[in-house]
Amino acid sequence: MAGFVSPDDAVLAIVGEDAVHRVEGLPGESGPVGLTLALGRMRALGVTGLRVALPAPGHPLGLSGPPEFNARALDAEEAAICFGAALGLVPEVYEAGPDGDVHVEVVWHCLAVREAPPADVPSLGEAERELAEALREATEVLSRLDVAGSGPVAEAAVDAYRARAERGREVLAPGYPPRAVRVLELAQRVGLLISVAYENGHGGAVSASEIAARSLALRPVERTARRAQVAAYNAFVEERERGCGDRRPSGGRCGCGRPWGLPHPGPAIGLR
Repeated sequence: MAGFVSPDDAVLAIVGEDAVHRVEGLPGESGPVGLTLALGRMRALGVTGLRVALPAPGHPLGLSGPPEFNARALDAEEAAICFGAALGLVPEVYEAGPDGDVHVEVVWHCLAVREAPPADVPSLGEAERELAEALREATEVLSRLDVAGSGPVAEAAVDAYRARAERGREVLAPGYPPRAVRVLELAQRVGLLISVAYENGHGGAVSASEIAARSLALRPVERTARRAQVAAYNAFVEERERGCGDRRPSGGRCGCGRPWGLPHPGPAIGLR
């Protein structure tokens, strides 16, 4: 949306391994449209970036209302909020095709949103500190319950993550500060470890009280990891809100010439 990549490259990155993505409810369109047309239409409406929301029950992370949009986003557990226009996108995922040849299709529902700061999104610095602290605390608890080192399944999952990272996997689009990449990579690794701990049976936590203790330890870490992911994904838009809108990074610097990660002058919009 900010012009760092071509529309075709953006569509390829968004669709990934899915069959097709469409957008329904765009202003000026009577029905669903393809993603390339939708991105062009949104740019014409003034959209120059997207924020991510990853809400969970009791935690409207990244949302700003109205209630109707929040409810749909909570059902989907994710949403994208436009920067530059009062619009939001909520995905609806379908599986289609015969047995043995099932593919994924996504319809993004475009809805009106409230123009207000998103809920509970930390700064990159806050997210990084909170994530490191939560990871240390959870590791101590899970180690005592013999869950953190719960065998070959956990080890294989972590090894697979490291292999992807070592292949130079690009986790964020061009234009993001290096700190956002670092925070997102750590948050994704923490999220992976949480998933392994939940999915790998009871591990060594054999009693009901130990299982409850594990869940209690993981819950705040999962929340912190989601907050960190949203902070990383939204870092580009947050920098634009700070008044540094021309960002063609060169040598780790914004278009204004300031190094990434340093404060930028501008209106204090959405700063927390």
